[in-house]
Amino acid sequence: MEVSVFNIKGQDTGKKVTLNESVFGIEPNDHAIYLDVKRYLAAQRQGTAKTKERSEMSGSTRKLGRQKGGGGARRGDINSPILVGGARVFGPKPRDYDFKLNKKVKQLARRSALSYKVKENALVVVEDFTFDAPKTKSFIEMLGNLNLADKKALVVMPGVDKNVYLSGRNLPKAKVAAAADLNTYGVLNAGVMVVTESAIAKIEEVLAK
Repeated sequence: MEVSVFNIKGQDTGKKVTLNESVFGIEPNDHAIYLDVKRYLAAQRQGTAKTKERSEMSGSTRKLGRQKGGGGARRGDINSPILVGGARVFGPKPRDYDFKLNKKVKQLARRSALSYKVKENALVVVEDFTFDAPKTKSFIEMLGNLNLADKKALVVMPGVDKNVYLSGRNLPKAKVAAAADLNTYGVLNAGVMVVTESAIAKIEEVLAK
């Protein structure tokens, strides 16, 4: 499929870029998307929640009451979980929430997310560009020229471009990413994707294998 190429002034350059059907035109697999997004969000969790269990509490080990005949549940020392201020049974411990997902499933999820963007006409291809210096005003002007000022935009560059990244860093609705770092969550979370010509080639190089 062919898509028109614009410049950062919002003008149609008259050029066309052909998108690889195996990357941007597949039948989306919703379950693969679900698994990859779930894995991404799980990996973002800190996993630092911690409560003290009985053996970790500091307190007297004196038995507070008799074993039987007290009229209630038996309990030992003041660290007992059934007492206010006591330990917690099976509480959370520091852990890693990330889980493994096969490479082919992750690639299928990314291709599915990109295909959704093309179906929704939410993918804009622009000529390769850069900024002479980090300038948020230039980034805002570019989005305005492309009629994307009020949308959540993901700008995809072929590689790490420091000036473009710094220019868009302070904008709450904009994000800049390198083609090699694209993930399913980032693609779906964006209202529209602005992708440079070279970035299209990089994405196809990674996902068309």
